[in-house]
Formats: sequence, structure tokens, C-alpha cells
Amino acid sequence: MFKMKQSHSSNKGASKAGYKNKSTSAYQLSHRPHLRADAAWVLFQILEHGKSSREVMPKVFDRHEGKDNAWLQEMVFGCLRELPKLQYWLRQLLTKPLKGEQKIVEHLIMLGFYQLVFTRTSEHAAVSETVEACAAIGQHRLKGLVNANLRSFQREALHEQEIDVPHIKVGLPKWLHKQLLQHYPDQVQEIAEQINARPPLWLRVNALKTSRLDYTAQLDAQGIEFEKVETDSIPLSFLNLATHSAIKLSKRTDITMLPGFTEGLFSVQDLAAQLAAELLDVQAGDDVLDCCAAPGGKTAHILESQPQLGSLDAIDNDGQRLERIEENMQRLGHDVAFGDRLNLYVVDAQSEEVLSRVLNDKQYDRILLDAPCSASGVIRRHPDIRWLRKASDIVNTVALQKSILAQIWQRVKPGGILLYATCSILKQENECQIAEFLATQSDATLLPIHENDTAECPGLQILPGQAQMDGFYYARLLKSC
Repeated sequence: MFKMKQSHSSNKGASKAGYKNKSTSAYQLSHRPHLRADAAWVLFQILEHGKSSREVMPKVFDRHEGKDNAWLQEMVFGCLRELPKLQYWLRQLLTKPLKGEQKIVEHLIMLGFYQLVFTRTSEHAAVSETVEACAAIGQHRLKGLVNANLRSFQREALHEQEIDVPHIKVGLPKWLHKQLLQHYPDQVQEIAEQINARPPLWLRVNALKTSRLDYTAQLDAQGIEFEKVETDSIPLSFLNLATHSAIKLSKRTDITMLPGFTEGLFSVQDLAAQLAAELLDVQAGDDVLDCCAAPGGKTAHILESQPQLGSLDAIDNDGQRLERIEENMQRLGHDVAFGDRLNLYVVDAQSEEVLSRVLNDKQYDRILLDAPCSASGVIRRHPDIRWLRKASDIVNTVALQKSILAQIWQRVKPGGILLYATCSILKQENECQIAEFLATQSDATLLPIHENDTAECPGLQILPGQAQMDGFYYARLLKSC
């Protein structure tokens, strides 16, 4: 059975998305449980303290159950999607910005705006319950301010007034809107709509335990609606993808309640991410390196797509995130099925010295480099991303990608293949990064994915919503013998 191995290297540096939170201290909830107060607290932590939703949402989920948690997530994610409009309206009504501990009340007011405009919440409840939340967070004196702003918002019908600021109209931060205008001038509106859309829920059937036919029969038996994906239904004429294991659920649901979750019959994985194993095309006996592997969805798919591979080493610089791979492998049964052929290492992929110490002189037939990136292609799943990123972060991420790519390329066997992947739609992280690498690395050539895949314009860029997928980028590189 495999075991995660510590490299004793520094885990400092970028996370999978290429960034660290602004603060590492834990913010504790001090007010009594209250749905709207808790939603405002989450928004406050994300927008004022740079916390991620994955870090703070569980803290409020522990205080509520079932439908209340679903409501909380809908309110928080909804406010993050519509934040530019909410802030625009707030600035018209709030004559003086709040400061310090009172700042959370601004987020409470915006939560009230969101309920009034974008939900079916009754106007009375949206106003009265939001005002009452002031007491829950210890801001009794500002109840009148909240009530006055919400009443003025209704009376003046601000949401019906035209907004003529381009990035606010499409719900994006100014820097990201500018990037999209530069890269996709004719598609900005469509991309923004997809970024703000609610994402579908894709499953990948564990081919080592069941088939798509057998698993969909279980879904049918429980009345769970789904869509099977056939090759000819994907409008990507340049990609011959055999989607043997992909299923899209018609409605979002608690995945732990789906049949076979505990038994490891499926994983949750967007269709775009499922392309990785297909494009890597691991052969029997191949040694594989999965770099920046956490949380392990692609790791598991590689194993399921080629159970006769020689070995798979998965590395990540974050030990806690690597533990998620270990948990996933155990649930899916891959820890037992692959034993010593599967190894997990905590290691910084930028460090030649650490890589050499951990992996020795081993080279690989196939390498998946799921590079740190802006995660701009998956904002619809993580709406906080757009507010946690800055334009200056992209420059640092591009430099990080370049460093990792240079180190990991040395691990590719002559004649081997490296698949470069990101969940980004920004060209400097994708196409430009690979074009520069090909121009400067004499032993690297492009292995085209589609007919228009050239060294000058390399790779496959999937935009959010294309074939109902997340935004993703792939490029295949062949190392000369």
C-alpha cells in the first residue's frame, strides 16, 4: 500500500492557484448563529481579509444544517458574483464609508441588496431580517443605517437604473475585464456571462470498479437525473475525445448522498479536467510524474485510464493538500490496487536540489504539470477568486510557472511527453508561456492536440462554458531522443 512521504523541504511558495492568503491567522466567529450575520461575516473575511471561501465557509456551516447551509452558500456566492453592482449601489447610498469593526455592516447592506434584486426572498424578510442581523453581530447602533439604506434602495429603484461602467456591467474586477478585452475582444460579454453562471456538476465514473452504463443504472434507480456525454455531442471538432466515464447531473446535489460515494464508484471532476488523462495517453509500463497534483482528481483518472502503468509519483508543495490525494486514493481503492506503484511526495517543484533528493535521478515517460495559475477559468466554481487576485499577481505566477517548467522538463525521458495544464484563460499563463518555452528549449517540440496547434500559437484553450466545461488550457510537449 502506498504511503505519503515527507521530503523535509520547505512548503513555502504558491498554492495550486499560485497564491497565498493575505493572513494566516484564523478568524473566529464571536457572534451568535444567525444566517444573514454569518453570510456577512464570510463576505467580510473574503473581501477585507483575503480569506478564501474554502477556508471560512466551513466555519459557518458548522453552525447550521441542511437547507440553511445551501442558503448560506447561495447568498455568499451570489454576492461575490454580483459584487461590482452591489458596491456601485452602496456607494450611491452610503455617504461615508464605515471603518474598523463596523465595516462588516457594509457587507450586510450589500447582502440585503442581493436578496431584494436577485432572490425570491420577500421584501419584508430581506429588510427586516437583514436589519436584525445587526444585533447578532453586535452593531445595534447601526440598525437604523441598514434599514435606511435598504428602504432608500427600494424607493429609488437603483437596480433599474442603467450602469454605464463596462466592468461593472459584466460583473468583473477592472483588471480582469481589461485582460479579457486584450485577449478576447469579441468574446468578453460571453465569457463574463459564463464566469458568472452557476457551473454544472460533472462526475467521472471509476472505471476500475464500474462502468458508466452500470452506474447510470444506479442513478436511474434512485430517480437522479443526468446526461451522458457522447463524443459527437462535444462541439470540439479538433478533439477526438472518447468520454467513456463522464456524466453530468441535471441538478446539483450532495455528492456524499449519491450511490457509490463511499465505495469509490465515482469522482467529481469537470469534463475539461477529464481531458488531462486522455491527452497524456499513458501506456502500459510507463513511469508517470504528476506535478502539483493536489487534490488528486487527475491523479486518480490517470490510474483508472491505465491500470498497467509502471509507476505514478505525485508531488505537491503543500502537505495538507497532499493529504487530500491520500484520502481520495483510499476512497477510490487505488491505495490497495496500486500499492508501491503509487507514491505521494511533499516537495517544492522549483527546487532542483530537493527534486533530486526525493526522486533521485528518475526520469519519466509521461509528466503532467498542472501548473499554478490565476484559476481564471474556474471562477464560476469559486467566485471569490476574482476578488482575491490582482493584476500584479499574474506576473509572479508566470515567473513561477516558468521556473517549475524548466525544472520538471529535466525529468522527462528522451522521447517522453510533458502535458502542461492550467485552469486559466489568460494567454500569458498559457499560450505565451509555452511559445516562449518552445522557442528557447532546443529539445522540446510541440505535439499538436488539434489542427491549428502550432509552435507560434500552441495548445488547446477551452473557454468557460465551451461544451459546458470550465476554462482550461493544455499543451503537449515532446522531448527529442
